[in-house]
Amino acid sequence: MSKESMKAYWKENIRYLAILLSIWFLVSYVFGILLVDQLNEIKLGGFKLGFWFAQQGSMYVFVVLIFVYVKLMNKLDKKYGVDE
Repeated sequence: MSKESMKAYWKENIRYLAILLSIWFLVSYVFGILLVDQLNEIKLGGFKLGFWFAQQGSMYVFVVLIFVYVKLMNKLDKKYGVDE
């Protein structure tokens, strides 16, 4: 792998990480803490939405983001020829 390819690979990898961590921050901190009062006006499965994000939503989103990251990285590895 050339030096330019390695830089492009890591640049794309860091971009994926930044996007996914931003989504997780939005769900866990912004929805679960900052906007909890506004979200509590909405019900989800009998529970207030703000409570759901604070107690369950951020964990579910984190697990989904792990699977999304794995899929993105497998695709990226194939693109740059470093897959297993």
